[in-house]
Amino acid sequence: GTLLSQTATSHCRCNKSVCYHMARAHLSTDSSGIDQPKESAEELYQKMLKSVEAQTMPPNAWLWSMISSCSSEEDIKLLFQILQKLRIFRLSNLRINANFNDHLCMKVSEACARVGVLDYGLKVLWNHNVYGITPTIGSAHYLLQHAKEHNDTKLMEKIMQVLRRNSLPLQPGTADIVFSICYNTDRWDLLSKYAARFVQAGVKLRRTAFDVWMEFAAKVGDSQSIWNINSLRGKSIKHYTLTSGFACVKGSLLERRPENAAATIKLLHKHLPDQKKPFVKDELQKLVAEWPTEVIKRQKKDDRKAMEEALIEDIPKMISSMAKSGLDISVDLDKLTRQPEAA
Repeated sequence: GTLLSQTATSHCRCNKSVCYHMARAHLSTDSSGIDQPKESAEELYQKMLKSVEAQTMPPNAWLWSMISSCSSEEDIKLLFQILQKLRIFRLSNLRINANFNDHLCMKVSEACARVGVLDYGLKVLWNHNVYGITPTIGSAHYLLQHAKEHNDTKLMEKIMQVLRRNSLPLQPGTADIVFSICYNTDRWDLLSKYAARFVQAGVKLRRTAFDVWMEFAAKVGDSQSIWNINSLRGKSIKHYTLTSGFACVKGSLLERRPENAAATIKLLHKHLPDQKKPFVKDELQKLVAEWPTEVIKRQKKDDRKAMEEALIEDIPKMISSMAKSGLDISVDLDKLTRQPEAA
């Protein structure tokens, strides 16, 4: 019992739209005894099969136990076979044409992700499937989380395709996972593609998603994207984070406006909570020591030298402009030297 209530609670936090259904599902489903499964998935499958063949609906607890016992592809195959048989039995013998409850459906996708049998995991996202499973965005999040843990962009693309085909509503939590997969796998093209889809769908992106998106734009040296994303961010989020603020600083430097960059840092420092102010120095040091190398290597070969010279000239200008305006943060500029590979 407690395991499920914790799971339900954590999902309610990240997935408000299915929260009500899950709470109801938790109350209406006998899920006792799944904490320590004693029988194997195959044994439970055989028990349920015999019950169905004897025209008796097996106890819910057996199905819950089987879901938590799955540890191989073979187990997952058996699980889907019994789900199909139970659905037919419910329909023909009990006249129940409703699907299994949402919570059970999410547990099935969690099992698929846990065992790593993703083809079956994708089946739970299809409308009108033969297993009596209701697709939910919460189920998709389990599979996306698996894709994130394995840096698997192909799986992410498959999941996103299935979500679109089945008209499952995208959520802010979906964007968080998708954006971080794209960032971790260095796929700016994919992030741009999916960001456009989230925005078009009217998803209210969280601060975390905007941070990842803006930081990536600064990393690839796309100042126009930085301003576009920032304008979108400003519509729903009032305050800058260190990440979004410094993305704008980098945007100004990319456009050779060091004074603007300095003014942005001063403004950011002024409005950040006191406990965050010391981190401005850390970000500034990273901007000097790491960002130029990162952004220069991503440019076309012919453009690298010009960008390198511009940054070597403009970053010290930005630092001295900050000092003139009263924000004196000491930064080690020794790291700001010509990179042999950028030449």
